[in-house]
Amino acid sequence: MDGIIYPTIVMGGLGVIFGCMLAFASQKFHVEVDQRQTDIRALLPGANCGGCGFPGCDGYAEACVSGAAKPNKCVAASPEVSASIAEILGVSAEAAEPMVAFVKCRGSFDKTVKDCVYQGAHDCREAAVVPGRGPSSCAYGCMGFGTCEKVCAFGAIKIVDGLAVVDRERCVGCGACAEECPRGVIALIPRKSKIQVACGNPLKGPFVKKVCSVGCIGCTLCVKACPKEAIEMKGSLAVIDPAKCVNCGLCAQKCPVKAITDARPPRPAPAQKPAGEATAEAAQVQ
Repeated sequence: MDGIIYPTIVMGGLGVIFGCMLAFASQKFHVEVDQRQTDIRALLPGANCGGCGFPGCDGYAEACVSGAAKPNKCVAASPEVSASIAEILGVSAEAAEPMVAFVKCRGSFDKTVKDCVYQGAHDCREAAVVPGRGPSSCAYGCMGFGTCEKVCAFGAIKIVDGLAVVDRERCVGCGACAEECPRGVIALIPRKSKIQVACGNPLKGPFVKKVCSVGCIGCTLCVKACPKEAIEMKGSLAVIDPAKCVNCGLCAQKCPVKAITDARPPRPAPAQKPAGEATAEAAQVQ
């Protein structure tokens, strides 16, 4: 019996001693947290996406109080939240330009040439370093293995027919998908930009046509069609300057391969007048 009681007493005593030591250490080395940091953390959405450039919401709240971050850097927060953070810090709130993720590729399964039946790693980061690098012949397009989908905390990106597709309504512009994309196919663009070249292949037209039916072929028709000179050729690839683009869509209409995407909402069809009114108007014209 003594073989059970004495060890129990010893272990219990050690537990009390270590507990007292921990309690003393917590009091001795306690660091006061600025109440502003706590208040700011309570306002943040808690996505911990890292879009602000700091390690999670706790890191961002601490950076705001220390002055290392501005109150408008949380991409997942609304303008009202940014204004509240600025009020807590006693500074003026600045409006940050909303950003959105954009996939510089339209090469889905039916639009690209496949080199093989791929049976390797189904992760873009892993596939990018193995021989073959996926089934597609285009070395500049979306690999379609969904690494971007896995890292998105907002469910704003999905793989459809082997191509990453961004839901602009859900995307907050945190940049997690762009950071993880091993080919740099995903970029952050201003949310106001509706017209973009969805291709990153810098090769000349004939080489692009061999691997993708919707890749930019460098024909320069978009450059000639733009009334604001917002498009320039970088080698054989057309690039749109968001600062100059007015989203007129003329370049997208002129593009012969449809490599330029148009994210503008569809315009409502003009209302048709009743047949009787139309006939009466025609008679008046005559």
